[in-house]
Amino acid sequence: MIEFRNVSKSFWTGIQRKVILDQASFKIELGHSMGILAPNGTGKTTIINMMAGLEKPDEGEIIRRSRVSFPLSFMGGVNTQHTAAENARYIGRLYGLDPDYAEAFCRYLASLEEYFDMPLSTYSSGMKSRFTFSLLLALDFDIYLIDEGMPGTTDVEFNRKAGNVLRERLRRSTVVIVSHSPKTLEKYCSSAGVLRNGRLHMFDTLEEAKEMYNYDA
Repeated sequence: MIEFRNVSKSFWTGIQRKVILDQASFKIELGHSMGILAPNGTGKTTIINMMAGLEKPDEGEIIRRSRVSFPLSFMGGVNTQHTAAENARYIGRLYGLDPDYAEAFCRYLASLEEYFDMPLSTYSSGMKSRFTFSLLLALDFDIYLIDEGMPGTTDVEFNRKAGNVLRERLRRSTVVIVSHSPKTLEKYCSSAGVLRNGRLHMFDTLEEAKEMYNYDA
């Protein structure tokens, strides 16, 4: 479970204070995957980072009683001067995973061929996304945090394999996806919230959230 209790977060832009969350309270229960819909630039990444513990709220409390993943696309802990194989083994050890398994899983899923044994600094953004998502799915979490859904790649085979693995994870885990696109949530989430002007409006169904989001868009 992840619980936000009266959480507020804002940033000073140099001109005005931008409010991300204003006294938000909600729970993410295990077994109930959910999404958050919000336009670009409104704080989706900040919210997912707070769920992961990468950013702290200005006010309020965030409680975690589950194994919560790092966000998809988060590159912290990954050394771009090292190869994907080296990074997979290192991160695997950090999370108590057999490094041989971590390497083999990522090598299979990312399908980077010879690039898997080259430094991440030589990768395109799409290749980095494929490796990061593979690494995320190699690890065992109760709650997976995904910022904008599937990584930005046009590789159809990777999208198919990663999507199948993610759906398998949902049988025993929970996913939280923040996105500006309702279509991103449809495959994995049954409920959602809508972020508007620092207020998070929670709905029991994705359809209700989509109605509000599309009406305000």
